[in-house]
Amino acid sequence: MGSRTRYDTDLSDAEWTVLEPLIPKAKHGGRPEGYAKREVVNGIRYLTRTGCAWRLLPHEFPPWTTVYHYFRKWRKDGTWKVIHDKLVGDVRERAGRKREPSAAVIDSQTVKTTEKGDLTATTRARR
Repeated sequence: MGSRTRYDTDLSDAEWTVLEPLIPKAKHGGRPEGYAKREVVNGIRYLTRTGCAWRLLPHEFPPWTTVYHYFRKWRKDGTWKVIHDKLVGDVRERAGRKREPSAAVIDSQTVKTTEKGDLTATTRARR
């Protein structure tokens, strides 16, 4: 991690040990990665915790464009879902439950919002 400022949102070594195998590796023969994936994840965690704009990411992290690139790429390729499912399963097991839920509840209740179901209900009247 070097000598940069440590943030409360940074991954601990134990957290990184769990996440690292779930983060996609660089493709063989491609351009070498310029930033450690751990630092990219730290940048994403900082952004999601603080709610700051991408462009306001502190300069100690990789450039915001790099952090955003990986955030978007991992969302599109399902990496975040894999991470989520793994962590939820781990928490369920620690609580003495099965990794996967055995039942689900689906609520089919609907709520009326207008008397009319078309655009006339939300469009201003012409004068």
